[in-house]
Amino acid sequence: MLNEVAGIKIPDSILAKDARDILREHGNDLLWNHSNRAFLFGAIAGKKANKKYDLELLYISALFHDLGLTKEYSSPDLRFEVDGANAARSFLQQYHVPDESIRLVWDAVALHTTVGIAEHKEFEVSLLNSGVSLDVIGKGFEQFPADLREEIVKAFPRNNFKQDIIPAFYEGFKHKPETTFGNMNEDVIKHYRTEYKNKNFCECILHSPWKN
Repeated sequence: MLNEVAGIKIPDSILAKDARDILREHGNDLLWNHSNRAFLFGAIAGKKANKKYDLELLYISALFHDLGLTKEYSSPDLRFEVDGANAARSFLQQYHVPDESIRLVWDAVALHTTVGIAEHKEFEVSLLNSGVSLDVIGKGFEQFPADLREEIVKAFPRNNFKQDIIPAFYEGFKHKPETTFGNMNEDVIKHYRTEYKNKNFCECILHSPWKN
């Protein structure tokens, strides 16, 4: 494991190392490289903003943010983001991490795909969302320093990431498509099942048990 990439020191506490081991054991190279890139992209954004934040909590959040896609941590009925957040909470509780820090990590993981909300939460939550968004859809690509971007990708290669991440998402929640109602993950389900129809919000209102 590298000690530093693009001017960002990789956390090396026992907590950080154990979190790495969990992702390494239950994830794959795709999730490993993506999670580390997301952390570094977010950390550099935080450094540029010159605002105080907890680098280790951002790192833990990044390592757990897609763990809900894995067989070990995927539930039968919760959003994959919530599965990852719950896994992170259980992990941190074993180390007697303060409740406020645990809540922060839970929010960062659970909200990392929630556009329009995550960026207005605590800085660690916002930074994870920023790092993930840059890596997955290229948000902020042109504004991110090219030399740092290239150094990060060299350390944690993309290796056909654009082609592989969509099926990885699908495999992670194809058994519970109903959890994609009201969020961007429904697009992944429809990418593979064009006929799929989730609930409709307006129909939920009109067919509720209320008389008027």
